[in-house]
Amino acid sequence: MQRRGALFSVPGGGRKMAAGDLGELLVPHMPTIRVPRSGDRVYKNECAFSYDSPNSEGGLYVCMNTFLAFGREHVERHFRKTGQSVYMHLKRHMREKVRAASAGALPKRRNSKLFLDLDLDDDLNSDDYEYEDEAKLVIFPDHYEIALPNIEELPALVTIACDAVLSSKSPYRKQDSDSWENELPVSKYASNLAQLDNGVRIPPSGWKCARCDLRENLWLNLTDGSVLCGKWFFDSSGGNGHALEHYRDMGYPLAVKLGTITPDGADVYSFQEEGPVLDPHLAKHLAHFGIDMLHANRTENGLRDNDIKPRVSEWEVIQESGTKLKPMYGPGYTGLKNLGNSCYLSSVMQAIFSIPEFQRAYVGNLPRIFDYSPLDPTQDFNTQMTKLGHGLLSGQYSKPPVKSELIEQVMKEEHKPQQNGISPRMFKAFVSKSHPEFSSNRQQDAQEFFLHLVNLVERNRIGSENPSDVFRFLVEERIQCCQTRKVRYTERVDYLMQLPVAMEAATNKDELIAYELMRREAEANRRPLPELVRAKIPFSACLQAFAEPDNVDDFWSSALQAKSAGVKTSRFASFPEYLVVQIKKFTFGLDWVPRKFDVSIDMPDLLDISHLRARGLQPGEEELPDISPPIVIPDDSKDRLMNQLIDPSDIDESSVMQLAEMGFPLEACRKAVYFTGNTGAEVAFNWIIVHMEEPDFAEPLTIPGYGGAGASVFGATGLDNQPPEESVAIITSMGFQRNQAVQALRATNHNLERALDWIFSHPEFEEDSDFVIEMENNANANIMSEAKPEGPRVKDGSGMYELFAFISHMGTSTMSGHYVCHIKKEGRWVIYNDHRVCASERPPKDLGYMYFYRRIPS
Repeated sequence: MQRRGALFSVPGGGRKMAAGDLGELLVPHMPTIRVPRSGDRVYKNECAFSYDSPNSEGGLYVCMNTFLAFGREHVERHFRKTGQSVYMHLKRHMREKVRAASAGALPKRRNSKLFLDLDLDDDLNSDDYEYEDEAKLVIFPDHYEIALPNIEELPALVTIACDAVLSSKSPYRKQDSDSWENELPVSKYASNLAQLDNGVRIPPSGWKCARCDLRENLWLNLTDGSVLCGKWFFDSSGGNGHALEHYRDMGYPLAVKLGTITPDGADVYSFQEEGPVLDPHLAKHLAHFGIDMLHANRTENGLRDNDIKPRVSEWEVIQESGTKLKPMYGPGYTGLKNLGNSCYLSSVMQAIFSIPEFQRAYVGNLPRIFDYSPLDPTQDFNTQMTKLGHGLLSGQYSKPPVKSELIEQVMKEEHKPQQNGISPRMFKAFVSKSHPEFSSNRQQDAQEFFLHLVNLVERNRIGSENPSDVFRFLVEERIQCCQTRKVRYTERVDYLMQLPVAMEAATNKDELIAYELMRREAEANRRPLPELVRAKIPFSACLQAFAEPDNVDDFWSSALQAKSAGVKTSRFASFPEYLVVQIKKFTFGLDWVPRKFDVSIDMPDLLDISHLRARGLQPGEEELPDISPPIVIPDDSKDRLMNQLIDPSDIDESSVMQLAEMGFPLEACRKAVYFTGNTGAEVAFNWIIVHMEEPDFAEPLTIPGYGGAGASVFGATGLDNQPPEESVAIITSMGFQRNQAVQALRATNHNLERALDWIFSHPEFEEDSDFVIEMENNANANIMSEAKPEGPRVKDGSGMYELFAFISHMGTSTMSGHYVCHIKKEGRWVIYNDHRVCASERPPKDLGYMYFYRRIPS
């Protein structure tokens, strides 16, 4: 086949056609060729079913009607399903550069043969190779090929469509960690910035605001060296706005955020230009105040932490950075590239797809899922889960580097680089769609994403098969009235166990006290901080704290028909097949800034929680009467607002996001805005301060005036079989049938907003249908709320478990830092650190955040 000579050719046949036949060849397909419109997503970087790209051996085929892209293995499926015949084939060729006689590389110059907007690996910036992009139209089923560009012979519509496809931007550009940085403007003040010769030198740590005592969110003014706090709600932390006040007083325009300085740059803000900017002379400006930017502390992956100095050991230990680790390749050893604070997603998905039930449900059903996928597979959860699982488990994207003896052959021929690691852009875009937190580029809580993923799996289960059943268990909650000693037992469903940190049980208290004294002295004298001393907490103490009763605030005793003191204990009514344990490391400091317990807990490899098995109503116990509390007009502002219901869909999301950026749990922020009647972030913040110690502080919002007696030590909200009548009334008042409202609420854990979404996504509902049977058989049905789940919904068994994976977090809060995952495979531990997968030498099991245990068969 001639790449540029012939207009088109038939592979294998060698039959050539004259240029004049091109129009006749395309006439039958002209109605299917479209020009991309504004809002059309053009996928020319990644296959919808695999991680093939134009860099892959077979290139990529872009449908000229839907603009979906397919690798060579999957394009035939799309053609058979849709009948779309015209595709643009994109291929990037890679060759060794021609060397000059002196053996030096040719001068670097712009390669005019590159016209694809592709995501490039680091190797593509090397001087050793050159690249050429090729585009051609391919007409199925006969595989006619028309080389591009071909302006003279192609119809005008086709030429315009091809140009539009080639010039389109990636639909995932905003997910790229560097894309927004590349688009930052250069500050007009950077070149001629005046810097005062006042002798100010900035120490490497121990900073605090010059006008207050804040030590978070600090900014260095690049004119006079003042260190001042940022504004409120800025950059996930609070502040008193002293940096902005200083600018208004003095007019000094540029400031850099302390803690973000690395050899690659830093966060620079221009007060005059009112936004983030680039400072091309930043190294010189920082050197004026004694900061050597080229030797600044840098964490792995370029991730920064404002408190990096005392936590450097945490980063080193968890990532095993002091040890030479052996890379692992092959099936099950594929990494996930970091899209910019996407490590929380990568770590959770690595753990999820190490579980056989998830492997079977998705990768095991790959042909059926792909064959029956919707016309747009990029918007189908099961397709994208299967694609990700296959990418991680197949080994296709995790191959060892070319051996040295083959280098000469590679240099002489076209280079075929091995793709190591996959980029989860398409998966992240779908699972985070419409979620204000996960759709952002900010760091997130891995535990919250785990529950979000479980919810998606439940809502999109394939027939009767639901792999998330392996996490599902029943919780028995026992509430006792302290005055009458009467009890109430309830059951609910949960997916993880939250284990409190028993700080009072630390075994090295004397060392901790001595360290704290030295740390304060070092900060006061601006000296280097002492080496971190980490609290050592026995796991048995954490388990004991989990089992102890909790006080129930505002408990209403049905026996007294009045408020009384109450206590609650939680036990396992069933044990899951896989037990997920979250260590509750995150709390809030006295300044309301989210903080982390930097502790070492001796997590066991073998875990026995059989003693936490629920026992139900015991002989001699008397149950509380089944009487609901009376409806009263309360005095406090919270309860007054509870009687003035607003539709949860009308919650002011901007206020929610302002609070969430401060580090408060998302669900708590939603409740704060809801209970303060959308009156603004400041009023909602005051609500948070008042209610943050309540046990249900971080639980999802439910319609007020009903519900359980409080939160539990488990992770998710309990499920009650009977939806609240208030919610049913709200939905029926909109014109929907009662059975439809009840089914929707049961399918969405009584969440009114999700229930309405469920109704609109299930137009096939029939009033007289048996909704329990319908939901069990519906492949996309949501999770059922059953008082006593039967069959596969709860996989009860023994309480003996073995550790097989854990996720660790580095940093001071869930809104910053980095996650890595360790998984035990084939008898040894493996560390998954973004796209790097290596054999672990010293797995830091004592520093984990989430632990995954599998049941040991009895």
